[in-house]
Amino acid sequence: MSVPTTTSSAGRPSGRGAAEPLLSVRDLSVTFGRGRKAFTAVDGVSFDVAPGQTVGLVGESGCGKSVTSLAIMGLLPARGNTVTGSVRFDGDELLDLPGDQLRDRRGRDVAMIFQDPLSSLNPVVSLGVQVAEVLQRHRGMNKDAAMRRATELLDKVGIPDPTRRLKEYPHQLSGGMRQRALIAMALACEPRLLIADEPTTALDVTIQAQILALLKELVQDSGTALIMITHDLGVVAGLCDEVNVLYGGRIVERAQRHDLFAKPRHPYTGGLLASIPRLHEERGRRLTPVPGSVADNIPWSSGCAFAPRCASAIEVCRERTPELVQDRPELGPDRLLRCHNPLESNPMDEDRDAPRGEETDR
Repeated sequence: MSVPTTTSSAGRPSGRGAAEPLLSVRDLSVTFGRGRKAFTAVDGVSFDVAPGQTVGLVGESGCGKSVTSLAIMGLLPARGNTVTGSVRFDGDELLDLPGDQLRDRRGRDVAMIFQDPLSSLNPVVSLGVQVAEVLQRHRGMNKDAAMRRATELLDKVGIPDPTRRLKEYPHQLSGGMRQRALIAMALACEPRLLIADEPTTALDVTIQAQILALLKELVQDSGTALIMITHDLGVVAGLCDEVNVLYGGRIVERAQRHDLFAKPRHPYTGGLLASIPRLHEERGRRLTPVPGSVADNIPWSSGCAFAPRCASAIEVCRERTPELVQDRPELGPDRLLRCHNPLESNPMDEDRDAPRGEETDR
């Protein structure tokens, strides 16, 4: 059954019923260095994001999530890397845009919330000047009008006493306030696409929930397309419509959120889910982490990069590279999987039936 298309207050279609993707990424690859020392951080990644849709890029540190976002934004260093593939935004190829045209798009049509707000904000410039600068650059506002709008934005993202905060510097704000300030800067020009790179890292759970609620409200109210980059599957469960699981720079599984949590098919996805502590379980139950680290990969050209860490690996996994193909249709629409020996049951269900560890008194 098709999902009806709704129209946001901004006049853009929202929800999964949108006919055309706003952002279309095809075979995106990023290689650092040259020759024998070359390292491919992103390897043939493809996905779409429609207006009003939230798409998650999920995986451990080093899987290529942040590099993908920086390549989309055109923020990778001019030297020392090679970017290939296609990144089309509203029909325009971003990788081919001249620098001045790309700078015009950034902040106005495409914005990004960075992972570390303290290093992303200028430490010697007041918060109000930094937020107002975006409006002056892309909306042509004068200083007074930009500062009034900056006050409204800080209030919108939940920063108390915004008029006073405009005069303060980043080091005078808490981590949660700095992150909210970054969100205010990203939302200043009402971008059509927002990329959030681990926006809740190092924040307490209360502030995390407030920031995620703010992003969810943004998508619902304005029809903004959102790419959520995270390693936290709890964030994915509460926010994302579609999930792309990355490993070794490649997408290894794609599914709708509910389908992915109900029946993960790739052993890496299953391992990520099995390693999450669950509040309803009794004390003393041991977690089941994914063994090894990302340094244990083998090259994709030699087989499956996850094979050295995979409990389900068979001989073919170390001999032939798995392709990203359509999974069994009965498991959910548009599911893609890159695996020779996929899971047939949910590791989280198996873990519930496993014997519990010995409890100790505190």
